[in-house]
Amino acid sequence: MNVERVLLASPRGYCAGVERAVETVEKALEHYGAPVYVRKQIVHNIHVVRDLEARGAIFVEDERDVPPGATVVYSAHGVAPAVHENSRSLGHDVIDATCPLVTKVHVQARRYAANGHTVLLIGHADHEEVVGTMGEAPDSTILVQDVAEAETLDLPPGTPVAYVTQTTLSVDETAEIIGVLRRRFPAIVGPKKEDICYATSNRQWAVKDLLAEIDLLLVIGSRNSSNSNRLVDVARAADVGAHLIDDETEIDERWLDDARTVGITSGASAPERLVESVCDWFRARGVERIEPYRMVDEDVTFRLPVELRRELALARERDSAEPHPAA
Repeated sequence: MNVERVLLASPRGYCAGVERAVETVEKALEHYGAPVYVRKQIVHNIHVVRDLEARGAIFVEDERDVPPGATVVYSAHGVAPAVHENSRSLGHDVIDATCPLVTKVHVQARRYAANGHTVLLIGHADHEEVVGTMGEAPDSTILVQDVAEAETLDLPPGTPVAYVTQTTLSVDETAEIIGVLRRRFPAIVGPKKEDICYATSNRQWAVKDLLAEIDLLLVIGSRNSSNSNRLVDVARAADVGAHLIDDETEIDERWLDDARTVGITSGASAPERLVESVCDWFRARGVERIEPYRMVDEDVTFRLPVELRRELALARERDSAEPHPAA
């Protein structure tokens, strides 16, 4: 192996929505005790899911698999209104950990549909976030996955059109799709600020800044993480080799044969300890120069879901009202 230096992209790793979602499950387990049910993966990272399972979280694919009256946390990716209806019918104690930036897209889709627009949702079919957003106005929403679909979209003349986007897309590809839609539908309306989340954008720009310095990029993230896959795409689009890995055990040393400088980043669902493990992997092979490439701080935070904040506040009130034995 000829690697002499490892550069760490900044920012990388957890975003505010992921921090909030993971903390929601942790706090729910502390407060209610195990088990706490979670609909789908709370975030798209297998290590996070396994850690929470070990603490007593039970992950289910469908809310109807959760026992009546049980506590269920909805994942950061958001859900369709039908999911809420199913939980109500089963008497679930729901904690909705949908990322606030995803909730914003849901609100936009509902508003556009209510105003009579056909809503064009730019995103990837079957991604949980897209499924949830489509469910807000299924009869008024059309999925647009790429430039080709934007070019061939056939709508009756005079149809009022609006667009929203999945939050974890490629910034460049999404801009290209929106450009096609604006050309084809000049009266199209959209959000004042792009729906792609700040963390997705920041991590893509951080990789772009890094590319001129590296021979290879390793992206730490799970296969089903959209934003992690987009980081790989950004590097490959610039003809820099890139690989998505869940952790250090998936590194193939043959990738490194022609690399002297390796870049490392991580998707918005990947905990920083995975980055440390990858760095340790390189240290164990004699690489001493492991250093950050620029430092960018993100100061975005989101409050815990209102349902959980309310319950924790009530618990504190009960504790403070209970008489304490004299010392």
